[in-house]
Amino acid sequence: MRKLASIQTVNAVEAIPNADAIERIRVLGWWVVVKKGEFRSGDPLVYCEIDSLLPERPEFEFLRASSFKPAQTDDTGAVTQPAGFRIKTVRLRGQVSQGICFPLSILPPGASTEEGADVTDSLGIRKWEPPIPVGMGGKVKGGFPGFVSKTDETRVQVLEPVLERHRGKTFYVTEKLDGTSFTAFLRDGQFGICSRNLWMDETDESNLLVRVARRHKLEEGLRRILAVRGFQPAIQGEVIGPGIQKNKYDLKEVSLRVFNVFDIGRSGLVEHPVLLDVTRELGLEPVPQLGTLVLNHTVDELVAFSEGMSVLNPKAQREGIVLRPLVEEYDPDVGGRLSFKVINPKFLLKYDE
Repeated sequence: MRKLASIQTVNAVEAIPNADAIERIRVLGWWVVVKKGEFRSGDPLVYCEIDSLLPERPEFEFLRASSFKPAQTDDTGAVTQPAGFRIKTVRLRGQVSQGICFPLSILPPGASTEEGADVTDSLGIRKWEPPIPVGMGGKVKGGFPGFVSKTDETRVQVLEPVLERHRGKTFYVTEKLDGTSFTAFLRDGQFGICSRNLWMDETDESNLLVRVARRHKLEEGLRRILAVRGFQPAIQGEVIGPGIQKNKYDLKEVSLRVFNVFDIGRSGLVEHPVLLDVTRELGLEPVPQLGTLVLNHTVDELVAFSEGMSVLNPKAQREGIVLRPLVEEYDPDVGGRLSFKVINPKFLLKYDE
């Protein structure tokens, strides 16, 4: 699980040109703008990542004017996400700031102050989720199934030890697309479709993901992959196009781009060449492939590398990049497969409402 709020240490403090009241501090691999003199190098603090949703409490009220998000409800009026204060990427005096920091005094009695401790629950913090787009609702069978890995990638800013450990290794790089997550699987003869968090009813054509699966004849395609390749497959990708995330790629119709092929039987992802082959055999396209990179980079260098325009629309900032090794492997700091994302800060500043 992602640590939205954790105990961390200030690694560095730097002045911001032409700024008298603020400065920037380094926490993990993030730069965060704070009040001048509030923290010194080596100080422990509470760090809250971007996309944290802080609860409505007096200590967070100073964020109301800039960060308040009202509660979200479903079709029945039930609250699906409470009101709170969303932390996002901002620019202050020309400096990109990602996250927010508090002194340890913000913690409730009994909360851990050990470095790295997860204090997300102690502070009542949740992950902010955007409203469900029109057409993404529909009948639900249950939560996301446990026999397929979820599609969230870890941000590079919390993985500095991983970068050092895998220095010199070759990674393939893909463009991270801004759409809606899609999973289709075939397990024990049963075909299923999932959004990021839910197992959808594959018979309900009011749901866009169901219509995408039917248009591409994915049930037949996955059964063919099972027969030919001998493993129970799941594919995961991003659905993009009209009506999805404001269609930043200016597409004329909805499209599915694949980034994962999962072997359910061995509970692991297939190697990159097999992913490309299976995607082609299904009549689909992968997410844009950006070549390979020999990892010899700092976090800041990778963030700079993530900046650029989308392959799908040269007028739109790409959301970022994803790096994965040529051969699948496990990493303990990632907590799973060796894979991580680098988000383009220019994308966040322009589009992250």
